[in-house]
Amino acid sequence: MNNNRYNNSEQNNFRNEYSGYNEYSFYPQNDPGRNNKKKSRAMGSLLAVTTVIALCTTSLIGYTLISQNNRVDMANTGSGTDSFVSDSTNDSDPTETVRTNIPTLTQLASPEDALSIPEIVEKVSPSVVGISSTYSQDLATGTGIIMSEDGYILTNAHVVSGAIDVSVVLSKELDSEQLDAEIIGCDDLTDIAVLKVDKDDLPAAEFGISSDLVVGEVAVVIGNPLGFELQGSVTAGIISALDRELTVEDREMQLIQTDASINSGNSGGPLINAYGQVVGITSAKINSTYGEGLGFAIPIDNAMPIVEDLMKYGYVKGRPLVGISGENITEIYSQYYGIPQGFIVRSVTEGSGADKAGIVEGDIIIGINGELITTIEEFNSKKADFKAGDTISVSLYRDGKRMDVDVVLQENKPDNIN
Repeated sequence: MNNNRYNNSEQNNFRNEYSGYNEYSFYPQNDPGRNNKKKSRAMGSLLAVTTVIALCTTSLIGYTLISQNNRVDMANTGSGTDSFVSDSTNDSDPTETVRTNIPTLTQLASPEDALSIPEIVEKVSPSVVGISSTYSQDLATGTGIIMSEDGYILTNAHVVSGAIDVSVVLSKELDSEQLDAEIIGCDDLTDIAVLKVDKDDLPAAEFGISSDLVVGEVAVVIGNPLGFELQGSVTAGIISALDRELTVEDREMQLIQTDASINSGNSGGPLINAYGQVVGITSAKINSTYGEGLGFAIPIDNAMPIVEDLMKYGYVKGRPLVGISGENITEIYSQYYGIPQGFIVRSVTEGSGADKAGIVEGDIIIGINGELITTIEEFNSKKADFKAGDTISVSLYRDGKRMDVDVVLQENKPDNIN
């Protein structure tokens, strides 16, 4: 938090530093020019006062005569209705713009049949919950969205991933009731998780279609920035961009960009359109990666297929797994050591397709199916075009030689899924 207040010492220094820029006129006491100028200013002041008095007297006399004539005219016509005629309409500049009824930014960004922001908040706020995750030595908070009346809740994976215990705090409209929650499924790749609480008749949010969004339309965010003390905070802005492809922790993500404020604690909350429909899942984790003032959300169209798999299977079915983790080799590192650019294998999962194909720690992966890659992000992006059970050719560099090995992709299941 930036503190923009000056203390007293700083204020005095500021005034002393800039006091020399004020303009003053100085005349010596015995300077005759000074006395002449004083007399001249006195005569000028006297003349100005006399002129003002004369103008005021003339205006008063004129006003009295006009008022008397108006009363005589009204008496002759017998009309008791006040009337006013002005010639000023003919004197106005035809090129001058009359700035009345100027629309607000929200009005400009909203369709004609849109809800007002207070109406959007009234509709969606009851469906927004707080999430508290307990770790071995830490406690984290986030936001969630009620998806169904029987207690399914949508949030970000990083809000609950690895937590020992998770609880949900309902909205203020529901008396901020706290409930224990079960993690139904958690997908780190897309940063989406589904929770379940044991309660019925909950106010489920309405979900929209993120592909219908237009850049420039209004966007509203509701969540718990910085914790539950600011529960239910509302921020608003516009949709700044669509289909932003950003790299987040070795994976490519397609995101909605907004200028609505999103801070730590907002993660997992709703990005809402002008009709009070959830069109995205906000993520403060992505914001902190890319900078202040840039808000990002996972499009709801991309999230829903993941949500359906998490609710049905507990993981995303059919996603391919090679079974390796690695670290990128930079161009400078490549040139210095005389090795190809790609990524060096740091670990191999026992029993995985990579392990069975003979890939070992220290190998440098440089290609997939005959296409060269320079980063692990490129490798993962191309791998995503395949499914579990497919066989791919992986090009690697070992002991100064290049070789190709065939890897049978396995299904990427969490450790607790059989």
